[in-house]
Amino acid sequence: MVAATYQNPIVDEDFADPTIIRAADGWYYAYGTQTKFHGQIINMQVARSRDLVHWERLADALPQKPAWASTTQKLWAPHVSEHAGRYYMYYSALPNDAEDYCLAVATAENPAGPFTDSGRPLLCGPGFLNIDPMAFDDPATGQRLLYWGSGFGPLLVRALAPDRISFAPGSRAQELVQPVINEDPDNYQRLLEGSWVVLREGWYFLFYSGNNCCGPDAHYGVMVARARHATGPFETLAQALGHGHSIILETNQHWRAPGHNCVVTDAAGQDWLAYHAIDPQQPTFDAIDDAQGYSRRVLLLDRLEYHGGWPRLASPAAPSRTPQPAPVTS
Repeated sequence: MVAATYQNPIVDEDFADPTIIRAADGWYYAYGTQTKFHGQIINMQVARSRDLVHWERLADALPQKPAWASTTQKLWAPHVSEHAGRYYMYYSALPNDAEDYCLAVATAENPAGPFTDSGRPLLCGPGFLNIDPMAFDDPATGQRLLYWGSGFGPLLVRALAPDRISFAPGSRAQELVQPVINEDPDNYQRLLEGSWVVLREGWYFLFYSGNNCCGPDAHYGVMVARARHATGPFETLAQALGHGHSIILETNQHWRAPGHNCVVTDAAGQDWLAYHAIDPQQPTFDAIDDAQGYSRRVLLLDRLEYHGGWPRLASPAAPSRTPQPAPVTS
């Protein structure tokens, strides 16, 4: 089925922190954070689509938790990439009997999984600094890079080893974008997370989200920075403008706290921003860790354009709700 138009949300269920890829089998696959669906806990969500609009849920992509995090219900933000016919899932997890979150990696022979954890965390602590990983192969240098960060710290990048399940020997994390700490309640940049990198028109664009993703006080949006090299130095949109903020996507009357995006390219070469947001008409659901319900973050999609050396939404800087021209997928 090829859609002529679509309307948000494209997945009207909790499907937070999305990554969408087009796999070698021709299907688009979407991956999302752990959730409860029809009373069943799903460790890592996966769905597939031919047209980026109509989605079919598949079985749990990570049916077996890693031994080092077997008791946790905190499995977040999967990023999946394909290399030489093998699929690598980078994700965040809270270890057994610990308070510091870890980066982790699992592998599979099929984009739908099942993924199997590598057997040990990639990097842990302190707090929730080490979450929200995104892997990126730099075409200019051949480096395999991992971006991550949160916990009121900077966004980070570090080189991966050829095996992609460990960091390169002798490598170290480099700081890319710093949080801005002040008392302004509308300050999106006090907490940074959800890194996503693309190379377009000679620029490496670093998309990221900030402030507060969830709960009754959710205040979240997508920002952007750019650099001529994959490891920086990065200039935020606010720095380039000399004033204001770096937001390219924020709340409107129909959708609250949009963020944690990925970028997926359709068959016509057009980029799309996929991200989650809260529907004010149904803001909570029967979540795993809160008997009274927690933020229900549904999956949305909007077209990106590049003007004046920066990305922006084709619509105003807020999620669309009316019918839109659909992605080109054939």
